[in-house]
Amino acid sequence: MKNLFVSLVLAIGFLQVGFSQQVGLDPIVTGYGKVFEIPEATERPDPNGEFKIIIDLVSGAEDPKQINRMVDNIARMLNLHGVGGVSVDNLHVKVAVHGGAVFSILNDAFYEKLYGVKNPNLPVYEALKSAGVEFYVCGQSLIARDMKTTDVWEGAEIALSMLTVLTKYVPQGYMLMRF
Repeated sequence: MKNLFVSLVLAIGFLQVGFSQQVGLDPIVTGYGKVFEIPEATERPDPNGEFKIIIDLVSGAEDPKQINRMVDNIARMLNLHGVGGVSVDNLHVKVAVHGGAVFSILNDAFYEKLYGVKNPNLPVYEALKSAGVEFYVCGQSLIARDMKTTDVWEGAEIALSMLTVLTKYVPQGYMLMRF
Protein backbone atom coordinates (compact mmCIF):
# COMPACT_ATOMS: atom_id res chain seq x y z
CA MET A 1 0.00 0.00 0.00
CA LYS A 2 2.86 2.35 0.88
CA ASN A 3 4.50 1.72 -2.53
CA LEU A 4 1.23 2.48 -4.29
CA PHE A 5 0.94 5.79 -2.40
CA VAL A 6 4.56 6.72 -3.23
CA SER A 7 4.00 5.83 -6.89
CA LEU A 8 0.87 7.96 -6.98
CA VAL A 9 2.63 10.95 -5.42
CA LEU A 10 5.53 10.62 -7.89
CA ALA A 11 3.13 10.35 -10.85
CA ILE A 12 1.27 13.51 -9.78
CA GLY A 13 4.60 15.29 -9.34
CA PHE A 14 5.73 14.32 -12.85
CA LEU A 15 2.42 15.48 -14.31
CA GLN A 16 2.74 18.84 -12.57
CA VAL A 17 6.31 19.25 -13.82
CA GLY A 18 5.17 18.37 -17.34
CA PHE A 19 2.40 20.97 -17.32
CA SER A 20 4.50 23.67 -15.68
CA GLN A 21 7.28 23.22 -18.25
CA GLN A 22 4.98 23.54 -21.24
CA VAL A 23 5.89 26.54 -23.37
CA GLY A 24 3.24 29.05 -24.43
CA LEU A 25 2.67 29.26 -28.18
CA ASP A 26 1.92 32.29 -30.34
CA PRO A 27 1.72 31.03 -33.94
CA ILE A 28 -0.31 33.93 -35.35
CA VAL A 29 0.11 36.94 -33.03
CA THR A 30 3.78 36.85 -32.11
CA GLY A 31 4.59 37.89 -28.56
CA TYR A 32 1.01 38.11 -27.28
CA GLY A 33 -1.88 35.86 -26.34
CA LYS A 34 0.24 32.82 -25.60
CA VAL A 35 -1.70 29.55 -25.49
CA PHE A 36 -0.90 25.88 -24.96
CA GLU A 37 -1.28 22.83 -27.16
CA ILE A 38 -3.60 20.23 -25.69
CA PRO A 39 -2.69 17.01 -27.56
CA GLU A 40 -5.59 15.12 -25.97
CA ALA A 41 -8.19 17.63 -27.18
CA THR A 42 -10.69 15.98 -29.49
CA GLU A 43 -12.72 19.18 -30.07
CA ARG A 44 -10.63 21.45 -32.29
CA PRO A 45 -11.29 24.05 -34.98
CA ASP A 46 -11.57 22.76 -38.53
CA PRO A 47 -8.10 23.46 -39.99
CA ASN A 48 -9.70 23.89 -43.42
CA GLY A 49 -12.53 26.09 -42.15
CA GLU A 50 -12.93 29.77 -42.86
CA PHE A 51 -13.66 31.85 -39.77
CA LYS A 52 -15.39 35.24 -39.92
CA ILE A 53 -15.44 36.75 -36.43
CA ILE A 54 -16.47 40.16 -35.16
CA ILE A 55 -15.57 41.03 -31.60
CA ASP A 56 -17.60 43.47 -29.54
CA LEU A 57 -14.75 44.84 -27.38
CA VAL A 58 -16.32 46.73 -24.49
CA SER A 59 -14.20 45.79 -21.44
CA GLY A 60 -11.73 48.32 -20.12
CA ALA A 61 -8.45 47.50 -18.38
CA GLU A 62 -8.41 46.89 -14.64
CA ASP A 63 -5.08 48.76 -14.43
CA PRO A 64 -4.37 51.36 -17.15
CA LYS A 65 -0.63 50.72 -16.76
CA GLN A 66 -1.10 47.08 -17.83
CA ILE A 67 -2.32 45.51 -21.07
CA ASN A 68 -6.09 45.16 -21.13
CA ARG A 69 -6.53 41.41 -20.73
CA MET A 70 -9.42 41.45 -23.21
CA VAL A 71 -7.16 42.94 -25.89
CA ASP A 72 -4.69 40.13 -25.18
CA ASN A 73 -7.64 37.71 -25.33
CA ILE A 74 -8.14 38.65 -28.99
CA ALA A 75 -4.56 37.51 -29.60
CA ARG A 76 -5.29 34.33 -27.63
CA MET A 77 -8.31 33.58 -29.81
CA LEU A 78 -6.25 33.89 -33.00
CA ASN A 79 -3.38 31.85 -31.56
CA LEU A 80 -5.76 29.10 -30.42
CA HIS A 81 -7.02 28.78 -33.98
CA GLY A 82 -3.41 28.70 -35.16
CA VAL A 83 -2.53 25.93 -32.70
CA GLY A 84 -5.62 24.14 -34.03
CA GLY A 85 -4.13 24.22 -37.53
CA VAL A 86 -6.10 27.13 -39.00
CA SER A 87 -4.14 29.33 -41.39
CA VAL A 88 -4.08 33.08 -40.79
CA ASP A 89 -5.51 33.39 -44.31
CA ASN A 90 -8.68 31.66 -43.07
CA LEU A 91 -9.18 34.02 -40.13
CA HIS A 92 -11.14 37.19 -40.85
CA VAL A 93 -11.39 39.16 -37.63
CA LYS A 94 -12.87 42.59 -37.02
CA VAL A 95 -13.08 44.35 -33.66
CA ALA A 96 -15.68 46.98 -32.73
CA VAL A 97 -14.18 48.97 -29.83
CA HIS A 98 -16.58 50.92 -27.61
CA GLY A 99 -17.51 51.70 -24.03
CA GLY A 100 -14.66 51.48 -21.53
CA ALA A 101 -12.48 49.71 -24.10
CA VAL A 102 -11.97 52.97 -26.05
CA PHE A 103 -9.37 53.94 -23.47
CA SER A 104 -7.26 50.96 -24.56
CA ILE A 105 -7.02 52.16 -28.16
CA LEU A 106 -5.96 55.76 -27.55
CA ASN A 107 -2.74 57.08 -29.05
CA ASP A 108 0.29 57.41 -26.78
CA ALA A 109 0.08 61.20 -26.43
CA PHE A 110 -3.53 61.24 -25.18
CA TYR A 111 -3.10 58.10 -23.08
CA GLU A 112 -0.06 59.61 -21.37
CA LYS A 113 -2.07 62.74 -20.52
CA LEU A 114 -4.67 60.55 -18.84
CA TYR A 115 -2.49 57.96 -17.10
CA GLY A 116 1.11 59.23 -17.07
CA VAL A 117 2.38 56.29 -19.18
CA LYS A 118 2.44 55.33 -22.84
CA ASN A 119 -0.41 53.08 -23.91
CA PRO A 120 0.70 49.49 -23.11
CA ASN A 121 -1.98 48.12 -25.46
CA LEU A 122 -0.62 49.62 -28.67
CA PRO A 123 2.05 46.94 -29.26
CA VAL A 124 -0.69 44.30 -28.96
CA TYR A 125 -2.92 46.21 -31.39
CA GLU A 126 0.03 46.52 -33.82
CA ALA A 127 0.70 42.76 -33.63
CA LEU A 128 -3.01 42.03 -34.16
CA LYS A 129 -3.15 44.39 -37.14
CA SER A 130 -0.08 42.66 -38.61
CA ALA A 131 -2.05 39.40 -38.33
CA GLY A 132 -4.87 40.96 -40.40
CA VAL A 133 -7.25 42.11 -37.66
CA GLU A 134 -9.27 45.26 -38.45
CA PHE A 135 -10.33 47.76 -35.76
CA TYR A 136 -13.32 50.10 -35.68
CA VAL A 137 -13.73 52.62 -32.85
CA CYS A 138 -17.22 53.74 -31.95
CA GLY A 139 -17.55 57.48 -32.62
CA GLN A 140 -20.46 57.65 -30.18
CA SER A 141 -18.28 56.27 -27.36
CA LEU A 142 -15.60 58.87 -28.11
CA ILE A 143 -18.07 61.77 -27.99
CA ALA A 144 -19.64 60.45 -24.76
CA ARG A 145 -16.17 60.65 -23.17
CA ASP A 146 -15.17 64.06 -24.58
CA MET A 147 -12.57 62.50 -26.86
CA LYS A 148 -11.69 63.40 -30.43
CA THR A 149 -11.07 61.06 -33.31
CA THR A 150 -7.47 62.36 -33.33
CA ASP A 151 -7.00 60.89 -29.82
CA VAL A 152 -7.29 57.36 -31.25
CA TRP A 153 -4.44 55.09 -32.41
CA GLU A 154 -3.89 55.63 -36.14
CA GLY A 155 -4.29 51.90 -36.91
CA ALA A 156 -8.02 52.02 -36.22
CA GLU A 157 -10.88 53.30 -38.31
CA ILE A 158 -13.54 55.54 -36.82
CA ALA A 159 -17.06 54.15 -37.10
CA LEU A 160 -20.37 55.95 -36.74
CA SER A 161 -21.06 53.51 -33.90
CA MET A 162 -20.33 50.02 -32.64
CA LEU A 163 -23.97 49.20 -33.31
CA THR A 164 -23.70 50.01 -37.01
CA VAL A 165 -20.47 48.01 -37.32
CA LEU A 166 -22.24 44.96 -35.90
CA THR A 167 -25.36 45.42 -38.02
CA LYS A 168 -23.13 45.66 -41.10
CA TYR A 169 -20.97 42.56 -40.51
CA VAL A 170 -23.18 40.10 -38.63
CA PRO A 171 -25.55 39.76 -41.65
CA GLN A 172 -22.43 39.12 -43.78
CA GLY A 173 -21.82 35.94 -41.78
CA TYR A 174 -19.47 37.23 -39.07
CA MET A 175 -19.87 35.37 -35.77
CA LEU A 176 -20.29 37.79 -32.86
CA MET A 177 -18.13 37.42 -29.75
CA ARG A 178 -18.15 39.81 -26.79
CA PHE A 179 -15.01 40.59 -24.81
